Amino acid sequence: MVDTSLYAAFLVAALALCVTPGPDMMFIVAMGGRGGPSTGVLAALGVAFGALVHAVAAMFGLSALFLSLPLLYHVLRWAGAAYLLYLAVKAFRDRSALGADGEDGTAASLAPGKLRAFWQGTVTNLLNPKVILFNVAFLPQFVNPDLGHVAGQLAVLGLTLVLVGLAVDATIGLFAGRLSSRLRRSRRMARRLNVFSGTVFAGLAVRLVAVPN
Repeated sequence: MVDTSLYAAFLVAALALCVTPGPDMMFIVAMGGRGGPSTGVLAALGVAFGALVHAVAAMFGLSALFLSLPLLYHVLRWAGAAYLLYLAVKAFRDRSALGADGEDGTAASLAPGKLRAFWQGTVTNLLNPKVILFNVAFLPQFVNPDLGHVAGQLAVLGLTLVLVGLAVDATIGLFAGRLSSRLRRSRRMARRLNVFSGTVFAGLAVRLVAVPN
């Protein structure tokens, strides 16, 4: 279904993109720093789920709507920035020593509070129109129209990108969470980590609206 030489080049490009620090990775680091290991991993899973939705949209050509409807792009961009600012305010106001979800690094159960990290990662990714435009510009470069089944090729490429990103991001979230769990034994350090997380969220919001393309 896919061109093997193009797919090999795509794997190299995808890995390079995923290990390069970017907004999603910074978000996951901030979530792990605020809530601990399982929160970081769940945030990575949420980001991956959002990326999967974007990949499916690209496969069906829905992402191209943002190229023809600039207003939709800007509405989604400002909505994403507003959500990130909401997360920033929550982090700045958090006074707990163990993070918003009460995780101390020893319990990894999927409590409702911790599952919020998954949905926050999903929403943050879905409300980032730059991910949509990236899929429109990046994935088709590795499609061979002569093989046919263009939608199927896009599906394979999109799923591969999601899985590579998840492997990298989940590892980052796990290590960020473990480090924060040790640091949060100090209430003063816990407060500083909350401020760090809030600063990251606010910075991502500013980046989303200040860099339109």
